[in-house]
Amino acid sequence: MNKISQWLEERFELSRGGSGHNLRVMEGMRGFAVFLVFLVHYAFLVNPWVAQPSTLHQFSDTLYKIGNAGVDLFFVLSGYLIYGSLIARPQKFTRYMRRRIKRIYPAFLVVFAVYVFLSFLFPSESKIPHDLAGGAAYLIANLLLLPGIFPIEPIITVAWSLSYEILYYLLVPLIIIIASLRLRSSLWRIVFFSALTLAFLALCTVYGGPVRLVAFVAGILLYEVLNQQHIRAPGSGIGLLALVVALLMPLSTGIISDALKAVIISTAFFIFCFSCFSSERKWLAQGFCFTPLRWLGNMSYSYYLIHGLALKFFFLVFSKALHVSAHGALFFFALLAVSFAMSLIPAIILYLIVERPLSLASKHLAEPSTPVEENPLYTQYQA
Repeated sequence: MNKISQWLEERFELSRGGSGHNLRVMEGMRGFAVFLVFLVHYAFLVNPWVAQPSTLHQFSDTLYKIGNAGVDLFFVLSGYLIYGSLIARPQKFTRYMRRRIKRIYPAFLVVFAVYVFLSFLFPSESKIPHDLAGGAAYLIANLLLLPGIFPIEPIITVAWSLSYEILYYLLVPLIIIIASLRLRSSLWRIVFFSALTLAFLALCTVYGGPVRLVAFVAGILLYEVLNQQHIRAPGSGIGLLALVVALLMPLSTGIISDALKAVIISTAFFIFCFSCFSSERKWLAQGFCFTPLRWLGNMSYSYYLIHGLALKFFFLVFSKALHVSAHGALFFFALLAVSFAMSLIPAIILYLIVERPLSLASKHLAEPSTPVEENPLYTQYQA
């Protein structure tokens, strides 16, 4: 048993005892966020086995909507880490983008190749246009991670969020340089980003736009507030309440505007993270330091990319073995556990063979550390 534990720790433990700034808590948060995303796809695929209308169907629909908040939590954490690393000291843009590309593309390209192969193997399921020029343009657009910000259907369903990440990666260093943010006080930067967000939301309200980018700004403000020693962080109770608000807000679809919903979710996650990051000793933060949850967080990018395909395959095989018919709550939760376990298998393979050796290796950089970089493995969070 000790050998198994040692083997798992060597491959899934990245924080090495948690000496880094908030690393253990963030690992757990990423695991929690990717499980929320899993719930979205599970609730969609299990739908044929749930009686409609029924209380169980309403519960499944609620899980589906709540799970959408998982991506926003990823955005907040990414906003915090990327901004924190950039504002601390000047960096060569080419080197900075090389690190971002190295972080994103190895695992993405493998999953992308699988999707393309399956598209030709099962043409009825393919999203690729049949004409040569259209098909080539579609594949190039996906390789450049354009679906999401642009109205293009992603070949990998969840890859739309990578378009937001890339846009954020490009905008933040530009904003820091143009506004000379490294020369400004922390309070000045808080006011600046708050005003910028209000202007952006006004434009989105009038003309439409990617309102979920405000989650990245919540991460930026989180970094600045955490460096304000005189601002007292909320306790675990307030942090938990904020988490509940963030998770329930997706249920408000059609009740409030998308812009207002994005602001409330981002603000709630800001409060939640502020509470947890202020002290790992708080009981809420301790809950996210649970080792299996942290290990899921450490492989969350691989899981995020491949789990949708894995679940679809599992349910395809399952539908052949069991006739589609309505079942009860016991079946629903048992299938949830089994399908989650099955979806872990290809994600673990992708993580161990591709992501960890190609994207998470050589993290010991010969550079002075910043508060965000106390642990040299911090860049694994920059999904």
